[in-house]
Amino acid sequence: MKEVSINPITRLEGHGSISIFLNDEGDVENAYLKIPELRGFEKFCEGRRAELMPLLTTRICGVCPVAHHFASTKALDAAFNVEPPSAAKKLRELMYAGYIIYDHILHFYYLGGPDFIVGPDAPPEKRNVLGVIEKAGLDIGKEVIKHRAYGQKITEILGGKATHPVCGLPGGISKPLSEENRREIEKMAASSVEFAKLSLRLFQDIVLGNSAYVDMIKSDAYTMKTYYMGLVDDKNRVNFYDGKIRVADPNGHEFLKFAPKDYLQHIGEHVEQWTYSKFPFLKKVGWKGLVYGADSGIYRVGPLGRLNAADGMATPLAQAEYEVMYKTLGKPVHGTLAFHWARLIELLYAAERALELAKDPEITSTNIRNKPGEPGEGVGVVEAARGTLYHHYVLDKDALVKDVNLIVATTNNYPAICISIRDAAKGLIRNGKVDQGVLNKVEMAFRAYDPCFACATHYAVGQMPLTIEVYDSQKRLIETIQR
Repeated sequence: MKEVSINPITRLEGHGSISIFLNDEGDVENAYLKIPELRGFEKFCEGRRAELMPLLTTRICGVCPVAHHFASTKALDAAFNVEPPSAAKKLRELMYAGYIIYDHILHFYYLGGPDFIVGPDAPPEKRNVLGVIEKAGLDIGKEVIKHRAYGQKITEILGGKATHPVCGLPGGISKPLSEENRREIEKMAASSVEFAKLSLRLFQDIVLGNSAYVDMIKSDAYTMKTYYMGLVDDKNRVNFYDGKIRVADPNGHEFLKFAPKDYLQHIGEHVEQWTYSKFPFLKKVGWKGLVYGADSGIYRVGPLGRLNAADGMATPLAQAEYEVMYKTLGKPVHGTLAFHWARLIELLYAAERALELAKDPEITSTNIRNKPGEPGEGVGVVEAARGTLYHHYVLDKDALVKDVNLIVATTNNYPAICISIRDAAKGLIRNGKVDQGVLNKVEMAFRAYDPCFACATHYAVGQMPLTIEVYDSQKRLIETIQR
C-alpha cells in the first residue's frame, strides 16, 4: 500500500480516531470512529451549588458555551419551579441567535465549507479559511470575519462575555438591555441577514452549480435513511431555544413529539467497549446496532435533523430557502452532506430572528427575573448548533446538585457519524488504494455533522489529535496516520 499522510488533522473539535479494516481484496470491511476521551463532567458537578451550574457547564467546550449555559439555566428554571418573565425569555433567545450566527459561520467557512469552496481534492494546506478567501475573494473573507465577530458581540452585550456567558439565572437573566445596545444589536442583526443571504448565494454558485458536488451529495456513500430530531414551536417550525421535541421517521412523518422533561421515556443510551462516547437511540424502536432505517432506533440531530423534523421555518426568508432545498432534494433529505445547506438556512433564520427580537418593544424591559421556588428536579433542552442538547439535574433540599445527566448534540449523532464514516470508506476505498483526496472525503462524512467530541465526552485536555488506523484482512495494523 502507498504511504498515506494526513497532516495536519484539522477542522473538528475534540479527539477521535478512525480504524478502517480491509478484506483480502483491499476493500473496506468495516470502519470505526473511536472517541478515546473519558466522559466525566457530570460526576464532578455533584455536590456543587445549583446556581454554579450555568457557569461550570460553559467550560465543557469553548465552541458551545452558550448552548450549555442556557440548557443549564433552563434546567434550573424547572428545578426551582419558576417561569422567567417574557422579556427574559426574549433576551435569552436573542443572545442564542447571536451564538448560532457565529457558530454556523465558523463551521461553514472555517471547518466544513473549505471541502466544497476549495475542493475535496485540494492540498491540505489549502483546505482552510485562507483557502476559502483565496478562492472566494478577500472581500468575502472580510465579511466572514466581521459577521462572526458580530455574533460574538451580541453574545458579549447580553451575556457579559463573548465566549463563556454569565447572565443566565434561575427564573430569568442578570441584566436588562439598554436602548443604546439594542440599536447596536439591531444594526448587527440586519447586516447578518444580508451576509446569510450572500452565503446562500455562494453555496448556490459554488456547490449546487457544480454537478460533481451535487452527485457527491446524492451518492450512496453519503446517504443514510434515519429518524430525525429537533425542537419545534407550536406550529412545528424550527426553534433553537424552546418548544417540544419532535421526531420524524425516515419517510418524513411525525413519529414522536414530547416535552423535554419526558426525554428519558423516549431516549436510551447504548455503550460499546471501544469508545467512551455513548450511543443514544429511540426506545420505541430499540438498539439494533450500527444500522439505519425504520427498524433502527438511530436518529440524527443538528441542522439537517432539525429541518427534517420540522414543517418549516418561522421567518420568511429562511422559509423560502427551506422550500428551495426540499424542492431540489425532496423531503426528508437523507444526504449527509446536505447538513451544510441546512446550516446556511439556519444562519439566515438566526439572523432574521435576531432582527425581529431586537425590534421587539419588550426587549428593553427591566422585568427580567422571577423569584425561584424550592429546589427539586429539572430538565433543560435547547438546540445547540450541532443538535439537541439535554441537561438534567436533581437537587437536594439545600439546592446542592445530587445527580447530573447530559446528552450532548454530538452524542446524539455519534451512532450516525460512525455509520457515515463506515459507508463513506466503503464507497470510496477500492483495492486498497488510498490517497489524500480519498481520506479527506472520508473525513467529510463526519465533518458535515460539525462534531464536538469535547462536548460529547467532556474531556479536559485541549488538543485535537485524530488517528486513522488501517488494518488488513487478518486485522494486522498496516498503516497509522496521526497528527
